[in-house]
Amino acid sequence: MKHIRAFTTFLTATLLTLASLQAQAAGSQDFGDYQVHWSVLPSTFLSPEVAKANDLQRSKGIGIVNISIMQEQDNGALKPVSGQVEGKVSNDIQQINFLAFRRIEEGDAVYFIAEYQYRSGELMTFNITARPTGHRQDLSVRFAHTLFSD
Repeated sequence: MKHIRAFTTFLTATLLTLASLQAQAAGSQDFGDYQVHWSVLPSTFLSPEVAKANDLQRSKGIGIVNISIMQEQDNGALKPVSGQVEGKVSNDIQQINFLAFRRIEEGDAVYFIAEYQYRSGELMTFNITARPTGHRQDLSVRFAHTLFSD
């Protein structure tokens, strides 16, 4: 639990940094009462300790995609909810890899994390399907992002 909290804290800080550095590294799509949020980062942004504690590979050719499903509350606030996330990523020559998402829950926070391989400067297109627990309809998002090795 302590390792997940450290990862969640680090991931939040990293996402805030990424949002300020690369506007396209994070985004969201609205589905009425639900929103799907995403972010993409190189695994080298993780400290070796956080990567090891969360069984994530830390390499110049490995990226991490983070998905969260948010539900709008009566007061307008967004609350993370659990569910299922699946998807695939393809490069510019349409080579497709399926993403193996892992759910990470810490208190009220719920994230779905998957690793994928990329080449520096390669445009990667993500097709993600999220389904909140108890919701009958899939929430499908598509976004593209290019990572550069540091």
